[in-house]
Amino acid sequence: MKASNLSTGEYHPYYGQYLALLGDAELLPSLKQGLDDMEGFLLSLEPGQLSHAYAPDKWTIAEAIVHLVDTERIFQYRALRFARNDQTHLMGFDQDAFAMESDAGKRSKEQLLAEFKAVRHASIALFESLDTKKLLRIGTASGSQMSVRALGFMISAHQAHHDNLFKTLYLG
Repeated sequence: MKASNLSTGEYHPYYGQYLALLGDAELLPSLKQGLDDMEGFLLSLEPGQLSHAYAPDKWTIAEAIVHLVDTERIFQYRALRFARNDQTHLMGFDQDAFAMESDAGKRSKEQLLAEFKAVRHASIALFESLDTKKLLRIGTASGSQMSVRALGFMISAHQAHHDNLFKTLYLG
C-alpha cells in the first residue's frame, strides 16, 4: 500500500502537498522510518537547540515536536474511530492552542524522544492491526472525508513536512 495510490477522495486537497512528500512510500515502513529519523534528529541536537525558533512568534523545536506528537495522537484517534466504522463527524483542533498549553519548553530531548517513540509505536501497532477493508474505510474529520490509510500516511507526511522545516529553517 503506497502513498501514491491514495485517491483524492480519501483526503482533503490541502493534504496533497504533504502526501506528495512521501512519493511511493509504503505505510508501515514510512512510519518506522520516521521513528528512526526523529531519534537521530533529537539525539543530534546540541544543548539549547530545543528552545530555538527560526523567527519571532514561531514554534520552538520542542514545541514543533510536541505538535507532531499531539497531531499523531489525533490522527490515531480518527483512524481508530473510522476503522471501527464510527460514522460520527469528528471536530478539528486548534494546533496553536495545543502548542501554547504543551509545556514543551519544560521537557528534555530524552523526554520528547520517549513520548514520540511511545506514540509512534502505538501508531505502528494500530495500523498493523488493520486489514485492507478497514484501511479503506472513510470517515469525516474537520468537515472533510478521510480514509483510515490516508490518516496513517498523513502521520508520516506531516513528520516529513516538519523534518524539512527543521533542516531548512531551524538548523539550515
